[in-house]
Amino acid sequence: MIPFERRRQMLYAFENSEIVTLDDLKKILKGISESTIRRDLKLLASEGEIVLLHGGAARRMRGSYEIPFGSRSILNIKEKSSIARYAANLVADGEVIYLDAGSTTLRMVKYLKNKDITIVSTNALIAQELEGARAKCILIGGELLLSTASLVGPMTDSELENMYFDKSFIGASGFSKEAGVNTPDPREAKKKQIVRKNSREAYVLADSSKSGKSTLCKALDLKDVTIICEKETSILQETGNYLLTGG
Repeated sequence: MIPFERRRQMLYAFENSEIVTLDDLKKILKGISESTIRRDLKLLASEGEIVLLHGGAARRMRGSYEIPFGSRSILNIKEKSSIARYAANLVADGEVIYLDAGSTTLRMVKYLKNKDITIVSTNALIAQELEGARAKCILIGGELLLSTASLVGPMTDSELENMYFDKSFIGASGFSKEAGVNTPDPREAKKKQIVRKNSREAYVLADSSKSGKSTLCKALDLKDVTIICEKETSILQETGNYLLTGG
């Protein structure tokens, strides 16, 4: 089993249980040595995803915590790909769009790169996806958050204040009735607010695992955006402002 698949299965185990023992992981990861499992646990702990315990590990509480990009990118791959493809189909030639930081928005690029559009982004990883692209890309400057590959801060906000978008595609850590579209970082929240204000249409890309989750900072009211999700949730039913990919 390749490391990517091992860590994905481990992360799913922690999604379903707050504490997972080494014996639990041995049963899940059949044929994988204990030393390899321990190395993977140390890697996840170094990312802040879990806390190591004697004989296992505990899931780190996420109320005000942003999952590192490396971990997010291997969770819910099918759902994120479906959302990214659907969102990209909303973009027409000639438009100027904003792509937020995040693993789902980054997946949009392969469906957008051959369109005659301008992409403005604060996703530091976007450049590696644009080889041979027809689309024009403007990367906004600012402070780089290494864990999420996101550019934030006063420089970022200042540049975005003077830009206007046909459509914006925004990431989120969660969405709920109480906290709206939310993020653990106040700098991310402010950035999203500026982008929403300067966008003709705003979409939030969030798979159903983020439904009902609340983190530290409310960025946007649910009524002010359209959420693109792979399936319906009770919160989406109540807000009514959503699109379903069906995948």
